[in-house]
Amino acid sequence: MKKQIRIPLRSSWTLGLVMPLLLGLLSACSVPRLNVSADAVLYIPEVVQGNFVSREQKQFLKPGMSRLQVKEVLGTPLVSSVFHEDRWDYVFTIRRQGVPPQNFSLSVWFKGDLLDQVTGDDLPSETEFVTKLVVEKPSLKVPVLEAKDEDLRKFPAPVRKVEPTAAPAAPLPSSYPPLEPASR
Repeated sequence: MKKQIRIPLRSSWTLGLVMPLLLGLLSACSVPRLNVSADAVLYIPEVVQGNFVSREQKQFLKPGMSRLQVKEVLGTPLVSSVFHEDRWDYVFTIRRQGVPPQNFSLSVWFKGDLLDQVTGDDLPSETEFVTKLVVEKPSLKVPVLEAKDEDLRKFPAPVRKVEPTAAPAAPLPSSYPPLEPASR
């Protein structure tokens, strides 16, 4: 007959193994968290993707322009598919802290090597785009920084120490010794 050995849970070696494991698991439930509100975010990196195409650039495009001419005006397209060689897509997105995100897209269609049509969003001019990127700050009242004579009399006049003048330095030599020894 086999004898069963029962180990009580209160033995010292069991407590030595179970207690650290149990405390480690329970401490994971009470990890301190930072209470950061949406207003307290200090910095969000600016995310810019694609090429910005302005209204002026779009107006410059005319049907019959070559692919090279279109690329010189708009830059390299963000998307040009091997399966759709007759279409170039220019997509631009920007996310900047304090300014609503902006998204623009423009598609350029070719027939052969010549520009056929241009479709896409209503694009802003360059100046409109730049003004949308500026974060509007609330106007701050700047105090007048002016001191009247009666205000200045409240403070004692500064005491300036007069340092004794040192003797004039000796004049510099008119010639210097050579940097390298004379050749042999």
